[in-house]
Amino acid sequence: MSGKSTNGTAKGSGRGTDPRRGEASASPPEGPDRIRNVVLVGHSGAGKTMLAEAMLAAAGATNRMGSIADGTTLSDSDPSEIHQQRSVVLSVLPFMYDDVKVNLLDTPGYSDFTGELRAGLRAADAALFVVSAVDDIDAATTALWGECESVGMPRAVAISKLDHPRASFEAALARCRQAFGDTVQPLYLPLSSGTQVTGLHGLLSGTVSDYSAGERRPAVRPAEPAELAAAEEARGALIEGIIAESEDESLMDRYLGGEEIGLDVLFQDLETAVARGSFYPVLATSAETGVGVPELLDMLKRAFPSPLERRLPTVAGLYGSRANQLSCDPEGPLAGEVVRTSTDPFLGRVCLVRVFSGTLRDDSLVHISGHGLADRGHPDHDSDERVTHLHAPLGSTLRAASYCIAGDICALTKIGSAETGDTVSAKDEPLLIQPWEMPEPLMPVAVEAATRNDEAALAKSLAKVAAGDPTLRVERNAETHQLILWCMGESHAEVVLDRLRGQGVNVRTVDVVTPLRETFAAPATGHGRYVKQSGGHGQFAICDIEVEPLERGAGFEFVDKIVGGVIPGPFITSVEKGVRAQMDKGVAAGFPVVDIRVTLVGGKTHSVDSSDAAFQSAGALALREAAAAARIQLLEPVSAVTITVPDEYVGAVMSDLSARRGRLTGTDSAEGEGAEISAEVPEQELLRYAIDLRSLTGGTGRFRRAYLRHDPVPTGASSEMAHR
Repeated sequence: MSGKSTNGTAKGSGRGTDPRRGEASASPPEGPDRIRNVVLVGHSGAGKTMLAEAMLAAAGATNRMGSIADGTTLSDSDPSEIHQQRSVVLSVLPFMYDDVKVNLLDTPGYSDFTGELRAGLRAADAALFVVSAVDDIDAATTALWGECESVGMPRAVAISKLDHPRASFEAALARCRQAFGDTVQPLYLPLSSGTQVTGLHGLLSGTVSDYSAGERRPAVRPAEPAELAAAEEARGALIEGIIAESEDESLMDRYLGGEEIGLDVLFQDLETAVARGSFYPVLATSAETGVGVPELLDMLKRAFPSPLERRLPTVAGLYGSRANQLSCDPEGPLAGEVVRTSTDPFLGRVCLVRVFSGTLRDDSLVHISGHGLADRGHPDHDSDERVTHLHAPLGSTLRAASYCIAGDICALTKIGSAETGDTVSAKDEPLLIQPWEMPEPLMPVAVEAATRNDEAALAKSLAKVAAGDPTLRVERNAETHQLILWCMGESHAEVVLDRLRGQGVNVRTVDVVTPLRETFAAPATGHGRYVKQSGGHGQFAICDIEVEPLERGAGFEFVDKIVGGVIPGPFITSVEKGVRAQMDKGVAAGFPVVDIRVTLVGGKTHSVDSSDAAFQSAGALALREAAAAARIQLLEPVSAVTITVPDEYVGAVMSDLSARRGRLTGTDSAEGEGAEISAEVPEQELLRYAIDLRSLTGGTGRFRRAYLRHDPVPTGASSEMAHR
């Protein structure tokens, strides 16, 4: 992320100064009522980024629109975004429209980057769903609508790409109603000349925004009688939908009785219904031609809620102590949350912070709290730090600011301990905001430094990357000793690796090794003889053991059946140590040995040459000899898997599980989410399941897994898995 330092000296990350950037004011808004925090959501390719560019240009925040192909959009400045030509991180794009500050939060549409989407939802007070007038609405977008509905988040829909030759507003509106319900209603109807949209008919105002001259700022004229007649049915449905949400219960009767309801009443009820999250306006837009962009801006200002109208996240004192519920008051206790963390080569760690309460000021002492993400590799932490660099962000540009009030979003630099999800509060009144729900990364990627010199750099860079990405989990597997990056999918893994390499780390991926184990398939005996003589003290130890398999999960038993003291007690313990050490190393394919009973039945000692070390070596030799005479069974880890999918995908998922050697253990209904399938599946078959399930279910399926036990590897697969 590039930016400007507080003294105005320009700093960049290699992209240089963008001549499109206007002198958008970094002055804070007058109050929370003058702020709109709007998150753009929708599937990848729906047109969110270019619609944001069009809104920024229309509001005067930029001189001209950027291009995704050229890598010049304000939101997509991350090298991975430019390379992939799609959003992969959350970006904040503020602009002033009349006297209101709108913070647009552009989010990735691809499901690998759900973590960035969740952060955008956390920072926003309303969601604008961007739906293509050309393409179908994917299942993930429909599911996201349901999530927003469950928390009462206000929503609106922007149908984009009206300029496309195959665009159909009517078909897109029908898809919206099928996916989101009948409460989505258009505020404007497109007027066309041939295949080109030349105007928008305002159903409430009865006026037409005329774009026929090709200008981005339309002329406004009264609708003609024919246009009014054609829109009569849609206007009636819109008015009835608005009135149905009105707090004035007499309004519907008056309307049905033929009374003309005033525009001021309708607009006021529209704003109330949208802010409550019970009515969802639809707007028609084209980023390419500018059609509908001024109308969209007006709707964001007039109908979307301010931070004052939204309930704040749950807050507590440190370590679970109670705290008063906060309100969006610039004079209240300071409470902000880091919604995104990145690393800039010039500025170091850059944190985007949504301030929920109080006022965050430059040169103030704050408390940084991070709790509740220890399972993601983010241990609980607390520290006091001074805010020395506070900025108003515009994409990748940072503009100096002196303070940030409740309801607004700012960027902090030079805050060394802050990570995504942390709480920023006052030093003398530290608080903790409950972390938002994060998806579990379930695709493992094994990595290693290309050279020994890269190992230290890899560890340091991984810590930086993980600090900003709660959906990434870093694990050093205790059994295979591999460094595993748990990611959301292939694209997420590619971005993580790109960031590591961008920091100068020479890293490569390797095959993930499944942590197998070994056991004896049948009883066996072993003779351990460790006798060496090289002048002076020698080494002498002989032991005889019997090995027998135990049931799965029984562990290890060592039984002493020495008679007559042929092996003294201390050396019996030495034999057990040697056997255990060899079990850790393995006896066939190098995997730990489990679930056996070893019985010591005989042996010999020497009065001078016997020692602890000699009997440890003899015990290990005896176990290896027993293994050579017996059949060794490989065991593979098996996970208990729970999969939630819509009903129409149940058959396909079950069939796929069978192909993965899975054993179905049950099915149940998941309230409002289809079916829940339970199965036991070998972990080797789950390495790419996060990707495959997404493909199989159109992005609607999700699963969770937990280690269950180790089971025997099928005969046909034993040899292949032993050499991985």
